[in-house]
Amino acid sequence: MYDLSAVVDIDALSEVRPGSSVLVAGPAMTGKDDLVYDILAEGSREGEGAVIVSTGTRAESVVERYRERVGSDEFGLGVVDCVSDSEDTDLEDVITHHVNSPGDLTGIGIGITKALDGLQNREIDRGRLALTSLSTILTYTDQKTVFKFCHVLSSRLEAADYLGLFTIDTGAHEDQTVQVIKQAFDGMIEIRERDGKRQARVQGLTPAPTDWADL
Repeated sequence: MYDLSAVVDIDALSEVRPGSSVLVAGPAMTGKDDLVYDILAEGSREGEGAVIVSTGTRAESVVERYRERVGSDEFGLGVVDCVSDSEDTDLEDVITHHVNSPGDLTGIGIGITKALDGLQNREIDRGRLALTSLSTILTYTDQKTVFKFCHVLSSRLEAADYLGLFTIDTGAHEDQTVQVIKQAFDGMIEIRERDGKRQARVQGLTPAPTDWADL
């Protein structure tokens, strides 16, 4: 099981089934990316692998940001960079793959497979993946295609026993779009701000939504 409760103090996240994929949803500027980076970094400190698909930040910046989160250089990491068009070169022992744009879903899938296989070759057979963000991908392609992509990717992560975390900006889409996309996931972590505090609750991983908890 994956224990995310050290980052999000909600009991429902203390035992998340391997192979689960979770949508992290909330308005802009509510710290969704920080949250998923913290969840991945917690796993890396326990020796798990990490894969980050970035649609808005270059691989070099992703690695620098992730190193600060983990607090060491000792981690297994794969990055799929959808921003820059550099040649594929491993960056400081990081498995790196570049795709032409966030709309290149085939290229993203190839990069994820490359990262998972590369980590497995390093005898890391358990880990966490973050994709930030689905909102960017939705500006390049339609809702139906993104849903299929999420469904296929969730199956790939389930086969690998990885935990998947996918962010989406709820303010950037119609509610119907978010409702359709979330059907591809096992559960959802909702983020909001109230009275200057960030809060989270969980849906789908429990029979009923949890109460809101401060982050």
